[in-house]
Amino acid sequence: MSHNRPSNFYFNLTERERSNLKRTVDYSSVQSLPEIWAIAVKKFGDTVALHDPHVQPETIFTYSQLYQHIQIFAAGLQALGVTAGDRVGLVADNSPRWMIADQGILTAGGVDVVRSSQAEKQELLYILEHSGTTTLVIEDRKILSKVRDGLDRLPIQLVVLLSDEILDESDSLKIMNFSQLMAVGENQPLQPVAQNRDTLATLMYTSGTTGKPKGVMLSHGNLLHQVTSFGAVVQPEIGDRILSILPVWHCYERSVEYFLLSQGCTQIYTNIRHVKADLKAFKPRLMVGVPRLWESIYEGVQKQFRDQPVKKQRLIYSLLNISQRYIKARRIVRGLALDNLYPSPWQRLQAGIQTAVLAPIHNLADRLVYKQVREATGGRIRQVISGGGSLAMHLENFFEIVGVEILVGYGLTETSPVTHVRRPWRNLRGSSGLPMAGTEAKIVDPETRQTLSPMQRGLVLIRGPQVMQGYYKNPEATAKAIDPEGWFDTGDLGLVTPANDIVLTGRAKDTIVLSNGENIEPQPIEDACLRSPYIDQIMLVGQDQRSLGALIVPNLEALQQWAVSQNLQLTLPEAGQGGQGGQGRQGGNSSHQSPATNHSSDSRTGGFGNPSLPTIDLNHPAIQNLFRQELTREVQDRPGYRPDDRISTYRLILEPFSIENGMLTQTLKIRRPVVMERYHDMIDGMFR
Repeated sequence: MSHNRPSNFYFNLTERERSNLKRTVDYSSVQSLPEIWAIAVKKFGDTVALHDPHVQPETIFTYSQLYQHIQIFAAGLQALGVTAGDRVGLVADNSPRWMIADQGILTAGGVDVVRSSQAEKQELLYILEHSGTTTLVIEDRKILSKVRDGLDRLPIQLVVLLSDEILDESDSLKIMNFSQLMAVGENQPLQPVAQNRDTLATLMYTSGTTGKPKGVMLSHGNLLHQVTSFGAVVQPEIGDRILSILPVWHCYERSVEYFLLSQGCTQIYTNIRHVKADLKAFKPRLMVGVPRLWESIYEGVQKQFRDQPVKKQRLIYSLLNISQRYIKARRIVRGLALDNLYPSPWQRLQAGIQTAVLAPIHNLADRLVYKQVREATGGRIRQVISGGGSLAMHLENFFEIVGVEILVGYGLTETSPVTHVRRPWRNLRGSSGLPMAGTEAKIVDPETRQTLSPMQRGLVLIRGPQVMQGYYKNPEATAKAIDPEGWFDTGDLGLVTPANDIVLTGRAKDTIVLSNGENIEPQPIEDACLRSPYIDQIMLVGQDQRSLGALIVPNLEALQQWAVSQNLQLTLPEAGQGGQGGQGRQGGNSSHQSPATNHSSDSRTGGFGNPSLPTIDLNHPAIQNLFRQELTREVQDRPGYRPDDRISTYRLILEPFSIENGMLTQTLKIRRPVVMERYHDMIDGMFR
């Protein structure tokens, strides 16, 4: 195994990280992504690469079979007219055939234009037209029918279904299914295509929360940077099982999959419906996710705790409190407490004593409680890698307590995407980690663009080999995003520690400016509020107002359990209708109730109905008081609390933010402009 990485590749890496890189398969001489598979097939041939247990029949590909299918798919595309540089749309979701199509397109010399099959029709048609797509690879007939009437005005010459469905011969388009394309490819020699690290590999369109989506141009070199540098962070072993749950067409999941497959891992496809069972059945060693996934797992465990008898609940929460004191003291001893990075010898001694005293109780709790939590994840997870945003501190604490190590990373589609990630030996909770190989970050004043000192908050700029080539057909946006020295403006706010860890504090465009001029970053406050068992989702509002407000999606199950504990029966309007709220310390005000709210006689009780109990609804003072208390406690308990952080008014809404209703991105982040528009009248009513 050669180790001829260029010297500048090691920029920002420690000797330990360089040593770790040498424990992974080296692809530094590779010039394009398809070359990975020729190396992988020799090293991992009979190892299972892809496994989808949730289709009929169950699908399994070894590395040899995957390589063969990629080559045949590519040969089929070439035989049907795809040439170097052609744009090939890939509109599909997670499956082994997505990986075959993706790498087949690149092997044929094409540039794939990737998007979810669940995207809206007009968005898909815009992307296909803007990118100049001439060949379309699409999930199945159903998705094709969604966009079919718009394809005739586009220069698309060939459509390939990833399914094996029988096609309508009368269609004016040339349409083939997966098996037919493979049959063509089996009878055609694959023509080599000259590609290098500067060759455009893919167009990945941004979410487009405001305006039209922009096509991010990523080269083979951009994506290969991730493959060749992630080994400094984790060193998977051949055959390690990985659960894949995030959308594969998204840059984060896609890049990490490339790396893990380049190291001989076995990727198992799962989904929200099956993930809990698959964790236990397949016992993964690594997993990739986003904060919303860890929040879901956390809430599932908390529900199990709440279902225990009262005495057992008290014991569990007592043990959790002791363990939290233990891990916080341990962080100080290790120099990994973000709020005390450089403790004095006396502070370190005190923390060491506290750690020694609490360790036996923590270890007992681990045997009694935390071990069962780990077993619910399969019991073999070495690390989980979290992207898509910083992790709320209550989640950081919980997973550290139960012994599941989360490595939070940072990046954007425009940076391929990972620029920073925490290391197992420097897991600084609250940060998003150290730079990847060859990556620079600096914090500048948003207005003057002057570089700021460590621990000063400002705008995050990134420079490195993973930064995109630019926005497709949009030189103005490219020039605005990347300055002449190559620094990419992330739009994120944050700081760097003296040790070079990056800490994110919010999005520049998400900042809420109150009428008194105070700037509020909503994300940390929202994260704190999510510690409440009664709050499932929350979004702060209050631009140009005297104080903050919030839209809250309540955890209805926890709320109904609370009502029963108070000898009350909670009734709810029909799903998706309306919202209710309170006015801070002034109490609820039903005059601000949404006109869609319907407290009718057929309201539901979620299975907790008891006609002998007094009936209340979400406007009842008891509910109002509960949420006021929860918001006040969680916000005031947040480190760095200041009076302007107080949430003075709120509304409860029954429709969750979701991908389906357009209020969440595919990586489960809130699309704030969409939510603001959807609830415009309700938000105005809060502050009226």
